[in-house]
Amino acid sequence: MGLFSGKKGLVFGVANKNSIAWGIAQALHAEGAELGFSYAGEILKKRVEPLAESIGATFVEECDVTDDAAIDALFEKVAAHFDKLDFLVHSIAFAPNEDLGGRFVDTSRNGFRIALDVSCYSLIALAKRARPLMTDGGAMVTMTYFGAEKVTPNYNVMGVAKAALEASVRYLAWDLGKDNIRVNAISAGPIKTLAASGVSGFRKSLNYVGQVAPMGNVDQEDVGHAAAFLLSDHATRITGEVLYVDGGYNIMGAPDPALMGDAGKSE
Repeated sequence: MGLFSGKKGLVFGVANKNSIAWGIAQALHAEGAELGFSYAGEILKKRVEPLAESIGATFVEECDVTDDAAIDALFEKVAAHFDKLDFLVHSIAFAPNEDLGGRFVDTSRNGFRIALDVSCYSLIALAKRARPLMTDGGAMVTMTYFGAEKVTPNYNVMGVAKAALEASVRYLAWDLGKDNIRVNAISAGPIKTLAASGVSGFRKSLNYVGQVAPMGNVDQEDVGHAAAFLLSDHATRITGEVLYVDGGYNIMGAPDPALMGDAGKSE
């Protein structure tokens, strides 16, 4: 018997085998969860379906999270297929490439709107539809990043969107607590994913964090285990929190002097 034996849930945000959402799905599956997947766009269908099939998942449906009608249609199918839900994984983020580099002051109005809609409001929209199906309570987890709290060059508008996402987690936790539904976020360290490849200078950031973080870089499996904990009954009174899974990078005020070259030498 696993932690999730008899439990059912939805995973949003799998793009390929390197996705954080896929790492979470694997951890949940290993603990006996029955999973359903939603993907964004026909191109991703060819990548998500084989992954879902590999763990015996039979519910794989497209959904445009910027379209309320599409979300409603998806959850009608969810209700018919699963009857009830126990958990929801939100690993969705997007901003136009031109707004993930250069100067933040040049962020376009449309880019700002898209980033906040896809990366933040989508959690609220999905939570609204999932709540009635969580008849025995439940849990939701979303993915954030340290750029929501501290400036991360080139992360730009996505940092603002993640900050809004973290605030939304707290408000949702307060609002849904009366329904015995918990809402938390994981702030993962940089991981090589399809989404991360769109951020200018990502490889340099990955290498830097790997050197500075006390335990180095993390991977999808690390995040998967943390998400499984937050979604499980072992976390029954944890809600509205941001759990850092970043090798300890967030505790650092400055890098190891040994990594700073001449700047780290004594006077």
